[in-house]
Formats: sequence, structure tokens, C-alpha cells
Amino acid sequence: MAGGGSVLEDASVLSKLDRGLAKAEGLFALLAGLTVFVMMLLAVFSVTGRNFFNAPLPGYVDWIEYAMPFLAFLGIAWTQRQGGHIRMDILIGQLKGRAGWAAEFVTSFFTFVLLALLIWGAWAHFQRSFDWASPLWSRDSSIDIALPLWPVKLLVPVAFGLTALRVLLQLWGYGRAFVSGTERPIAVPLVLSVAEQAAEEARHVGALNK
Repeated sequence: MAGGGSVLEDASVLSKLDRGLAKAEGLFALLAGLTVFVMMLLAVFSVTGRNFFNAPLPGYVDWIEYAMPFLAFLGIAWTQRQGGHIRMDILIGQLKGRAGWAAEFVTSFFTFVLLALLIWGAWAHFQRSFDWASPLWSRDSSIDIALPLWPVKLLVPVAFGLTALRVLLQLWGYGRAFVSGTERPIAVPLVLSVAEQAAEEARHVGALNK
């Protein structure tokens, strides 16, 4: 959701599944962050080697291209849980109560259908790259230093699969909210007001300073 989100929790099965999946999403997001750090180290190593030893990092471009899927896909599910993906709230943002939850359910359903198609296509792309009989089990590789490409191609359907699980949980949450008519359902991102966003940011800053 636009405007930042907050996910409520309780002792229900849905909330337990939400928290369990959030751990995997957090791990994926952490790996994406570590990838940024490694890319920075590679850049420093390559520039230093080129300027001082006339020997840049071999296959630097290959390594950067290899790392891009980690940045692009590993944080998708985590962002979906937080409601951080860009979307148009002109209409849905005006709906309240059951009408709002019904609209969220419908849009989440189409999101799940899109993810299913993306998983199918990404898995087929991985299968074209992977081959048990080939060197390093790969039919294709990077241009410069011949890095096998199947691991990063496998990463895409795995990341989309995790996101699809998140959307399924959100469908459950929106469905429960529609049936019960509650204003603050669990396991779905709730839009925060400006004051709530400021309070949340202050809480995070305070935690970092401790």
C-alpha cells in the first residue's frame, strides 16, 4: 500500500504463518543487502587494481551482472509484506470497510495470477539453462569468465514463489477481514497516517541509537 504499512499480529494460525514467512523474507532481504556490500567491495578492488597495479578484477562486469538478480528479486516478498510496492491508490484508497477489503482481495488475486505466470516462465528459463550433463551443469555462461548462469536463473522463480506465498497469506487475511468486517485485520499491510509513519520512524531511530 502507498504511504507505508504496518502488519498486525495475534495468536491465530494465520499470524503464525505470517511471522514464519516473514523470517524467510527477512533473510532474502538481508542477502540482497549483503549483495550490495559485496558489489561495493568488488568495485573498490577493481578500481584499485586498475589504477595502482594495471590489473582490474577479472570479469568485473560479469560479477556485477551476476549480482543484479539478487538486488532485483530477493526483496520483493519482504516489500510485499510491508505494502511497499508502488500502486495506484486513487480508487482503492477511498474504499473503507468490507468494500476496501473486497477490492484488496481482488487486486491481490490478480497479483497472484501474475506471479504464477512469472514463476512458470522463469522456471522454464531456468530449465533451458540447467543441464546435469554439461560442465558446471550449465548450458550457458557469462561472456568474460564463463560464470554458470543457472543459479541466478533459479533465483528468480524461487523469489517469485516466496512472494506468491506472501500474496496467498494476504488473500487469506483480506478474506477474513471481508467476512468479519474488522477495520484492522492481521497479516496484511495497513495504511499508516502521516502521524503514525512519523511515530514508527522515530521508534526505529530510537532503537538504532540504543
